[in-house]
Amino acid sequence: MEHLKQLIKAPLLISLLAALSACTTTEIDQFRQADTEISGDESIVILGRRQSNSYETELDFVECVGNVVAAGNDGINVIPEETFLDEMFPFFEPRTAPMRTDHLEQLMRQDIAVKKLEEFGVEYIVWLDGLTQRSGESGSISCAVGPGGGGCFGFGTWTDDSNFEAEIWDMDTLSSAGAISADANGQSYLPAIIIPIPFLARVESNVCSGMGQQLKSFLNGSV
Repeated sequence: MEHLKQLIKAPLLISLLAALSACTTTEIDQFRQADTEISGDESIVILGRRQSNSYETELDFVECVGNVVAAGNDGINVIPEETFLDEMFPFFEPRTAPMRTDHLEQLMRQDIAVKKLEEFGVEYIVWLDGLTQRSGESGSISCAVGPGGGGCFGFGTWTDDSNFEAEIWDMDTLSSAGAISADANGQSYLPAIIIPIPFLARVESNVCSGMGQQLKSFLNGSV
C-alpha cells in the first residue's frame, strides 16, 4: 500500500520540482572603457582562456556565445575559434597567447601576425574566461533489482553556479574597450520514483544567452 501511495504522489512531486528547477537567477554587468562600432565587413573572434592549470573555458560555451552574437538581423560576423587558432598558429596557443593588451602590442610588431589578422578582418578580440561549478550536493538515490522488476527511489539536489567574464580588445587602438561579466545560479533536482528524472537548472545556457546578447549590443555601440 505504501508503494502505491508513492506512485500516486509521483506526478504531483515531479510537477512541483519541474517548476522549482526553472528558477535560475542570472546577473549581467558591463564595464565600458571606450566607444565601439563594427561594420558589416568587419569580424570578431571569441576565444576561451585556457592558460589556467585549474580549469579551461569550455569550447562548447565559447561556440554558444558566438552563435548568439552572430544570430539575428543585428548579428555580427564571428570567426569560428578553431578556424582562427589554426590559421594564427602559434600566436594564440595557450603558452604564447597575449594575456594583456601590452602583449598584444608586441604581437602586432610581427608582420606575419598582422597580415593574418588583416585577412580575417578582425576588429575585436573577445576573451572568455570562466566555468560552471557544482556545490551543495545532498540526498541519495538507491536502485535495486528483484524478481518482480527493478527501480530506483530517493532524492538528490545540488546547486549550479556559472561565472564568466568577457574582455573586449579593440584591434584599432590595441586597448581594452571594456568587459562584460555574467553570473547565474540555480538549484537542480533528481527525484527517483522507479526511474531517476533530472530537473536541471539551465545556468550555463542562461549565461550564454545573456552574455551573447549583451556582447552584441556592446559591440554595435547600442549600450
